[in-house]
Amino acid sequence: MIDEHGLSEALARDLDGHFEQLVLVFQDRLYGFALRLLGSTRDAEESTQDAFVRAYRALQGYSAERRRELHLRAWLFQITLNVVRNRVRKVRVPETPIDDEMESVLPAHVADEQPEVAALRRERLGELSREIAALPERYAAAVVLRHVHGLSYEETAQVLAQPVGTTKSDVHRGLRLLRESVGGEVVGATRAS
Repeated sequence: MIDEHGLSEALARDLDGHFEQLVLVFQDRLYGFALRLLGSTRDAEESTQDAFVRAYRALQGYSAERRRELHLRAWLFQITLNVVRNRVRKVRVPETPIDDEMESVLPAHVADEQPEVAALRRERLGELSREIAALPERYAAAVVLRHVHGLSYEETAQVLAQPVGTTKSDVHRGLRLLRESVGGEVVGATRAS
C-alpha cells in the first residue's frame, strides 16, 4: 500500500486514476471520526461521502505541485470536520437508531473474546461513544483526532485551524470531561480505529 506522501505524488500525476485509492485509504478513518462526532451512522456515512466529493472537487482545482505538497490526512480530516459542523447546524428530524452504531467500528479481535467480555466491551464503547458525542464539538473533535485517530498535536491543530497550545488545552479538557462522565481510563478505550 502506498504511503501518504506517495499518494499525494500519485494524485499530482493522475487525479482520476488514483482518487479511488485515496478513498480506500481514508474512508474508514473519516467515517469513524464523523460517527464519533455525530453519533449517527446515516449522518456519518453521508458526511464521509460529502467530504470525499468536496476533496475531489478541490483537488481538481489544485495544480499538480499543490497536490504533491498536500498533507492528505490532516487536509481530509479538516474537510470532514467542516462537513460535520455544517450538518450539525442543520435542523433535522430526530431518528431512532435500529442497531448498535459502534458495532461496525469494534476491533477485529473482539470476535475472539469470551461473550461476556465482548458484551462488556461493546457496552463500554457504546457509552464512550455517546459521551464523546455529548461533549462540546471543539473538545470532541480534538479528543477524537488526537486519541482515536492518532494525529499529533500539530496535525490536530492544523485540522482545527487553531494554535497547538489551544489544541492541547482542548484535548486535556475533553479528556477531563470524559473521565468525569464515565470514570477511569478513557484514552485506551477510544482506540477502535
